[in-house]
Amino acid sequence: MSIKKRKPMDLFEIQKGSDLTPTSSEQKPDNARIHELQFHIDTLENEIDDLRRQLSAAPSDDAENRIYELTRDLMNLHRRNRKLTSTLQDAKEKLETLKEKVEQLSAPPNNYGVFLELNGDGTIDIDLGGKKWKVNADPDINVEKLQKGQEVIVNGVLNVVAVREFERHGEVVKIKENLDDHRVIVNLRADEERVVEISDPLKGETLKLGDNVLLNHTTGMVMEKLPKSEVEDLLLEAVPDIQYSDVGGLAEQIEAIRDAIEMPYLYPDEYKEFSLTPPKGVLLYGPPGCGKTLIAKAIANSLAARVREQMGKDDVKGYFINIKGPELLNKYVGETERKIREIFQKAKEKSKEGVPVVIFFDEMDSLFRSRGMGISSDMESTLVPQFLAEIDGVEGLRDVIVIGASNRQDLLDPAVLRPGRLDIKIKIDRPTVEGAKDIFTKFLTPDLPFSDSQLENFDGDPEKVVEYLIDQGVEEMYSTRDDNKFIEVTYTRGERETLYFKDFVSGAMIENIVSRAKKLAIKRFISSEGKEKGIRLEDLTDAIREEYKENEDLPNTTNPDDWAKISGRKGEKVVSIRALMDDSERNKKRETRVVKGGAYL
Repeated sequence: MSIKKRKPMDLFEIQKGSDLTPTSSEQKPDNARIHELQFHIDTLENEIDDLRRQLSAAPSDDAENRIYELTRDLMNLHRRNRKLTSTLQDAKEKLETLKEKVEQLSAPPNNYGVFLELNGDGTIDIDLGGKKWKVNADPDINVEKLQKGQEVIVNGVLNVVAVREFERHGEVVKIKENLDDHRVIVNLRADEERVVEISDPLKGETLKLGDNVLLNHTTGMVMEKLPKSEVEDLLLEAVPDIQYSDVGGLAEQIEAIRDAIEMPYLYPDEYKEFSLTPPKGVLLYGPPGCGKTLIAKAIANSLAARVREQMGKDDVKGYFINIKGPELLNKYVGETERKIREIFQKAKEKSKEGVPVVIFFDEMDSLFRSRGMGISSDMESTLVPQFLAEIDGVEGLRDVIVIGASNRQDLLDPAVLRPGRLDIKIKIDRPTVEGAKDIFTKFLTPDLPFSDSQLENFDGDPEKVVEYLIDQGVEEMYSTRDDNKFIEVTYTRGERETLYFKDFVSGAMIENIVSRAKKLAIKRFISSEGKEKGIRLEDLTDAIREEYKENEDLPNTTNPDDWAKISGRKGEKVVSIRALMDDSERNKKRETRVVKGGAYL
């Protein structure tokens, strides 16, 4: 934009250059015109000033706006640059990670081997897949600290690059014989044998016959000694703390056992003088729940106590190996026989320490049945000869007593029962009235809380209360009233016999009755909010009734004769059993019903 400036005097110069000379009459209009022109001149000058100001101001505002816009664009570019830099860095890291993964996946596989020994030239011998290799090791590995049997990692060129722990899995085998400090003979399945090496961690362990060890089949090396769960669990290092005084109602049987078992240990010289051989075993037979197992435990405890007393040493202890028949059974042929051998071997080892060892076979009829009976798989055809070989043994059993317990002694093989094996046979029968009172005294003692009404009747003497409760309880149990009738059995000749609950009383039943009475007393104490405390006669009689009621439906079997034999009824064959029921709630006449199928009492 260009503006041509005009000087204010140009108009006057034009006017002066004019040949017209104004007159006086014309002078006033000329002055007005001059004023008008002067006004226009002033106006134009103001516009010129405004234009000048505009011209001077316009370029400055545009520059500032432009600078602001450029600065803003620059900041945006900086932010974009930082974002691009961060993105590029992340992409670089991801590429590095992917590169490492590709290198790992494309690397050749490593093998696992087992260290055998260190050579003089710094190399080592390892077992790799059943083959022996002489290889080098990474310089960072201290080969002198490697132990025989330790696992190592071998790279593709068969160099040891890393060390691992010892192998923790393999096959469980048993030690048969120690050859030297580095080798042993182990028994595999089916009586196979193998000579294997001993790993360094086992060098400090004492390996004995029958010990369980972990075998690495690939290297032929035993890695670890394992606990013997089969036989060791059956061995109680301390005999049970049960004395003959804890057994009630069996005074005659206990006396016979002490004469047969304890006397040979207490008076060996006298037996030797009379050329009398101590018995090798004792058979305890009779109905269930009458104390056969309890007596066996008391034998072990009493025998150890007598030996300590005779030798004058307090550190003499006995061992009690409790064998439950079904625990030994195994589906593999020969495994059960092997366990029997191990049991007797363990007993012989312990007896060499000069202490008595009792081997107790509970439920003996489950293992040593008469051969040729045709029951089950006839496994007794091999178990019985193995047992007889162990009990007869060329080495003989010294300080080892075999005690067997069975509810069905008629099923045992005659060779087991003959003299010279299980010499002493003692029947543990159901308790008599006096025997039942004796058993009650083991569980119903004067230190128990009794009700105030019972104590008042006997001047506060708890011993008299106990005696009264026992007398009344035994009288209730052994009563031959109609409500105590249990079953009616029919024999082969057609004879019938009514049996009462007293004919099936056992020590286990008496213990359960006392426990029931105690629970009834506790329930009454709780329901009365602490007002009625202690045992009373009603608790005992109610407990007896409840116990009898629970047993009413138990003599149910498809073979009555078997049930009768297990329950202790011997004699003529039983052909049928009829349970006698009492409906006291409806006061009806006693009904009878024939029961078929079910469980034993």
